Amino acid sequence: MLLPLFLNLVGRRVLLVGGGPVAAAKLQQLLAAGASVRVVAPEVVPEIAGTGTADVAVFRRAFVAADLDDVWLVVAAATPEVNRAVATAAEARRLFVNAVDDPANASAYLSGVVRRDGLTLAISSNGEAPGLTALLRQGLDELLPRRDLARWLREARKARRRWKADGVPMAERRPLLLDAINKLYGNARSVRLQADDDVRLKPDATIGHVALVGAGPGDPALLTRRAITRLRAADLVLYDALIDERILRYARHAQRFFVGKRAGRHALTQDKINALMIRAARRGRRVVRLKGGDPFVLGRGGEEALALAGSGVPCEVVPGITSATAAPALAGIPVTHRGLAAGFLVVSGHDEQAFAATVAGVAPNGLTLVVLMGMAHVSALATRLIEQHWAPGTPAAVVVAASTPGQKAWRGHLGALASGGLTLNATAGTPGTIVIGEVVSVADAALFESSATETPDSTERSYVSRR
Repeated sequence: MLLPLFLNLVGRRVLLVGGGPVAAAKLQQLLAAGASVRVVAPEVVPEIAGTGTADVAVFRRAFVAADLDDVWLVVAAATPEVNRAVATAAEARRLFVNAVDDPANASAYLSGVVRRDGLTLAISSNGEAPGLTALLRQGLDELLPRRDLARWLREARKARRRWKADGVPMAERRPLLLDAINKLYGNARSVRLQADDDVRLKPDATIGHVALVGAGPGDPALLTRRAITRLRAADLVLYDALIDERILRYARHAQRFFVGKRAGRHALTQDKINALMIRAARRGRRVVRLKGGDPFVLGRGGEEALALAGSGVPCEVVPGITSATAAPALAGIPVTHRGLAAGFLVVSGHDEQAFAATVAGVAPNGLTLVVLMGMAHVSALATRLIEQHWAPGTPAAVVVAASTPGQKAWRGHLGALASGGLTLNATAGTPGTIVIGEVVSVADAALFESSATETPDSTERSYVSRR
């Protein structure tokens, strides 16, 4: 049996062991609770490295017991072996440990949380079924009335002060509170006490609105003004992987729900995401579907727009800056350049066969080729191009973590990519953009300064605009 607790972590130190995507998500949860976080891991993903706040200290090394000094809580998001070492050391110091997706090494379990209008609800499955916890949290949030909770909370606060002053016993307050809430609505819309003490409201028949919003390549400064406006007005934000936490902070009054995928793992299927948007809009909610880059560039935005239209839900598209052009530009590479390339083709590198079929009709070296979602297949994709008579000496570049503090760029040739010569020190899972074509040679333009580490056939550079 577990004892549910709500911890006040504001200003208190929490140790986070682990530096992967899961640890990055836990870091954002801890920061949202106001904690001061010490991160310990040999390697960290850009979402952790680029946090950029005084409340986070990152130590790139293995965990040692001394890391537990002066901490109030421990979150272990590493391998089971490391989690076990953390749990053992923490037990000796009587510290609670939340071991992510590792209940055997946990003594505390983070819950699925619904936060609405000053009210916090939490759900736990003892750490054994986090997927079920997420589904129950989603369902509970959909059942809660959107426009009434704040009124209920204000009325409960007023009544509590009055009852305390009058000495009303705790056991008598619940029916009194229900009567007080009923009076907020008069006879037109009532809250009824059922036999099981369940509080029920008539459903809100107002149709809401969905905005498919592009978040750009990563840097919050590259958001459009309309994107910021829609986030600020949102009731619900469904966001993909790699969305910067600073962007989510614009949605201060919204429930924020992760629906992205990392390393092929889906938080929710596309059909479930569509259903969630439709259901929320039919309950009168203003929904933002937040996607990296532009929602209509390899982002399934078209599929979602069609699903919404088919259900009669109003939909708006807010374009974003796509990484297909932003990543090359931030590395000093124009995708078109007079005398070098009059056009460019954007293609997904997620599926090698689909990639080969897409580029089969393209004249070798006839335009700039921009590949998104191809970092896991760089060598195979380059080999395919050479097999289709692209010259091995064609200039090529790879830009990772574009627009973030961790941005890096590699420059070389197509043949080097095909032979596994990509020498770019990037954490697994970091988003990358591949650029192939003569325009890569323009990257030495005077507008950009660079610090480079030379290799026999390539260059790794970090570019900074002089403007």
